[in-house]
Amino acid sequence: MLTFAALISVSSSLGYLLPAVIGLESMGIPSPGETALVLAAVLASQGKLQIELVLAIGIASAIIGDNIGYLLGRHFGREVLVAPGPLHHRRVKLIARGDRFFDRHGNKAVFIGRWIALIRVAAAWLAGINHMPFREFFFWNALGGITWGVTFGLAGYFGGEAAAKVIARFGIVAAIVIALVLAPVLIFRRLRERKMRAGADADAGAPSRVDVAAPERPSADEHHPTRAGQGAGSDPARPTADP
Repeated sequence: MLTFAALISVSSSLGYLLPAVIGLESMGIPSPGETALVLAAVLASQGKLQIELVLAIGIASAIIGDNIGYLLGRHFGREVLVAPGPLHHRRVKLIARGDRFFDRHGNKAVFIGRWIALIRVAAAWLAGINHMPFREFFFWNALGGITWGVTFGLAGYFGGEAAAKVIARFGIVAAIVIALVLAPVLIFRRLRERKMRAGADADAGAPSRVDVAAPERPSADEHHPTRAGQGAGSDPARPTADP
């Protein structure tokens, strides 16, 4: 997966295929969706991708893939399991047990299943097979996809792959703690970037400084008009001689 990420990061547009891998995993196809999301977030921390797009693509892939898996399980999965054949009686019992489980704990199963790798692949199918109401499934699936995607994405963006491994090992509690720590950091960082950008725009739009010549100081003659007249010629108070 690391080699694949190294190759795909050459082009930023191709790098966004990494979080799209989550959709395959959500549909029920075993895929390293969690690892792909973390690697895309790490690439975003290096400036090769935009973390906003990584999160958006990862969350959308998780939700869409789960909904496809749910519909496939609802329309085809149950028919396959109840079809006549080997272990038919046992399969019918398992379906009945699953129906009771999803009636009681379906919401929690869909939400928590998003955080556990092995359950994440099959949770949507099981919800569809056991005919969990779609509105309930969609709400809890979307809630799980958003919180999971944001948590692992920000963990990879700020803490790298090591932080994501901590979440995978210690579960939702660690995810909540890391999310509570990282959310203020992300908000502060975004606000600081906006403030710096606004300051740069203001400096660019400000008029340039122009040196203005100091006004000339009036001469003594200007303050004394009589003296100015005397300097020009005749004294108006002195009579002129007769011709």
